Amino acid sequence: MSRDVLLTGFGVRTAFGTGADALRDGVFDGRPAFAPITRFDTGAYRTGLAATAGGSAPLREVLAESAAAAIDMAGLPKGAQAAVLVGTAGDFTGLTRFWRAAADSPDADRPGAVAETVAETVPGWQAVALADEIGVHGPRLAFTNACVASATAIIYACQLISTGRADAAVCAGAYLVEEENLAKFGSGFALSHDGMVRPFCADRSGLLLGDGAAAVVLESADSARRRGARTLGVLTGWGMAGDAYHVARPHPQAAGMVRAARQALRRAGDPRIDYVNAHGTATKSNDPAETLGLRELFGEDAGSVPISSTKSTTGHMLEAAGVVELVITLLALRDGVLPPTAGFTERDPACDLDYVPNRPRRSEIRRALCVNASFGGANTALILERT
Repeated sequence: MSRDVLLTGFGVRTAFGTGADALRDGVFDGRPAFAPITRFDTGAYRTGLAATAGGSAPLREVLAESAAAAIDMAGLPKGAQAAVLVGTAGDFTGLTRFWRAAADSPDADRPGAVAETVAETVPGWQAVALADEIGVHGPRLAFTNACVASATAIIYACQLISTGRADAAVCAGAYLVEEENLAKFGSGFALSHDGMVRPFCADRSGLLLGDGAAAVVLESADSARRRGARTLGVLTGWGMAGDAYHVARPHPQAAGMVRAARQALRRAGDPRIDYVNAHGTATKSNDPAETLGLRELFGEDAGSVPISSTKSTTGHMLEAAGVVELVITLLALRDGVLPPTAGFTERDPACDLDYVPNRPRRSEIRRALCVNASFGGANTALILERT
């Protein structure tokens, strides 16, 4: 028998800072966080802009910070039994440091450097290190499927909890802007050339990257009740689907995203959705495809469902996008405020739905849908309900 999956704690860090109030002051105020990157030299790349928090803390530290905040909010005790599920590609900066050291000193004996810098690039190492840091015991898994990685971690946790195979899970994801992906997205001409991210607009020119880390504590109703934990929200539906259309471009009608969302809706009992936190990358291919997908999903009600893309303020946080955007959606449900699509200008005729523009919108919403997509045609959908 399927069990409810409750969200009892979260921790979050973006370019706006740490915690919910930082998101309210930035994302919900419609204030983009894009600025010149200072943590490395960007002279060789197509853009030097991103939404970064400053500094150069390693990935493991920002993961641990977010997870510790989530555990503290949930009141999960040290030594608890909980799965630790992390969306991450590892820490690319380790490889960058190693190869630069190799180039500078080709004959140096560097076995220690190999162990120290390359180990942290392995995604599984991040999951193990996080579990050890926060002191919980249970399965430790890393999910590496790009922009749906942390959403996949959440879906896996929901499956474990709803089927009784686990009582609790700490789901986390993190990405910090680094040279590897700045170069890749730049070479693919996917980055905005005017310093703004304008999803669903006629003059959109691409995405910008952003720092992001978040963690949520998910648990069964029985587990939360035993501990006296406060329920912040309920994950009532989830779905995953692939369309295998192209290695990088989305399916033109967002077929996989529609299938994932329909799975989530069926699992949730086909409820009315009051808000969608869209994938919304501001690329030429994604936005019209996502619009067609949402139109098919909602049918004649499509024009009445408010939608926004919070990547317009945070940037694209890659592996962390799913979990950070779930936290943003949770705040929207609890505060009764829809985050805007910042920098919204002229509407693209191919993107003709109700995209919340520029300023937050007051709305007493009960259920929200979060959708994400990634290279290779992977798609995820999560339905979060207010308690």
